[in-house]
Amino acid sequence: MSSLPEVTDATFESEVLKADLPVLVDFSAEWCGPCRSLAPIVEALAAEYDGRVKFVQLNIDNSRQTPSAYGIMAVPTIILFKDGEVADKVTGFKPKPVLEKHLESLVA
Repeated sequence: MSSLPEVTDATFESEVLKADLPVLVDFSAEWCGPCRSLAPIVEALAAEYDGRVKFVQLNIDNSRQTPSAYGIMAVPTIILFKDGEVADKVTGFKPKPVLEKHLESLVA
């Protein structure tokens, strides 16, 4: 798992849906190899977009309601939220330039 702050079913609404900034939620699991490969990319993006996008992770094994509510069928899945609504969704490992394009559309 990454060093991103973790959200849970209990904190998802306050930390993500009511956030002042757009939010990238990294839905992942400790047993997921591609999630571990994606973590350093997401952490690098978090540093680059600091102050413009909030980055958090949600462990699907610890919090099951939220992934179910958003139709998470595989990890890693990244969902970008803006103003409490789903703005974009990316499933599977993606290289940094692909994720940057998704983020740029969010902050543009």
